[in-house]
Amino acid sequence: MHESTPSRGEMIGRHPVSVIEHAMDRAAELGWEAKGTTSPNPPVGAVIIDADGRIVGQGHTQPAGGPHAEVMAVRDAGDATAGATAIVTLEPCAHTGRTGPCTDVLLSAGISTVVYAVPDPNPIAHGGHEVLAEKGLTVIGGFHADEVRRGALRSWLHRIGTGRAMVTLKVAATLDGRVAAPDGTSQWITSADARNYVHRDRATRDALIVGTGTVIADNPRLTARKPDGTLYAHQPDHVIVGSRPVPEEAKIFAHARSWHFDTHDLSHVIQELTQQGYVDLLIEGGPMLASAALEQGVVDQIHWYVAPSILGSGLPAIQIPRVSTLTDRRDFTIEHITQLGPDLLVDAHRQAEPSSE
Repeated sequence: MHESTPSRGEMIGRHPVSVIEHAMDRAAELGWEAKGTTSPNPPVGAVIIDADGRIVGQGHTQPAGGPHAEVMAVRDAGDATAGATAIVTLEPCAHTGRTGPCTDVLLSAGISTVVYAVPDPNPIAHGGHEVLAEKGLTVIGGFHADEVRRGALRSWLHRIGTGRAMVTLKVAATLDGRVAAPDGTSQWITSADARNYVHRDRATRDALIVGTGTVIADNPRLTARKPDGTLYAHQPDHVIVGSRPVPEEAKIFAHARSWHFDTHDLSHVIQELTQQGYVDLLIEGGPMLASAALEQGVVDQIHWYVAPSILGSGLPAIQIPRVSTLTDRRDFTIEHITQLGPDLLVDAHRQAEPSSE
């Protein structure tokens, strides 16, 4: 619905497609800057460009209850909004909730053209395209929608589409799939480059999930830290799963809001967290929790960090005892492979249907 991708030779309003592409790329970056801080709202980015294609305003969604991306971009643009073009990663909302409709803000600012990537699937907030078009604005929807869907909005779109927070499983292992040597040593399997990436990734998540075994054995802080050791502005909440008691002085309680679920039913945990407004969850536990998450079918995405080394024996990353034949496998689709120093990050997403071949 409303989706279109003009060719590079076409014009959108008074601008070549290449100018709009550049602005949409910037809007997508702004969405990433907001990710982790906006739930249950989507992390949207917005850019305002003038008649010459220059960016005169930009912004992203503020924490829940705060201004939306379009409002921030219009404020940033000041008096330069009359006749300007707004580029937004998500269709502007036409809904009054804790804030007013973004469509009203764009209309009041005198914006003449609106280009957005992803139509809003939220039945409460959608309809901005029609509202703006009826007021005489040029409105283009679906611009680079596929790319934007796979970006900062992905977990929110998953939450709207499935009714459940998106779950990513993080694993760091050797080439032969080991996460620890036979004597239990595991620090560090991956390089500083990979670990720095993990910390940046943590800073985009709503919450991290670990098992009681990891908390008791390793006493991790689970903070999101910059390479210089300082903390990122956003720190994800902590979720502990398991029936073992956790000491009150555990480091995990020091830097973020924490939950402890006395259960091994991860579907229940994720549903409870979803009801609390969480959208994006990262499992960082050990092999027992990782295996349980896969066995219970709650993993939507895997971040598998591969170190170029072989242990030959030791603790395997995954052990699922009920898998006895090839047709019992869990199938994922690899979307990206990223080099991180000497290591690789494999980004894989669960397939919609298991393979029957």
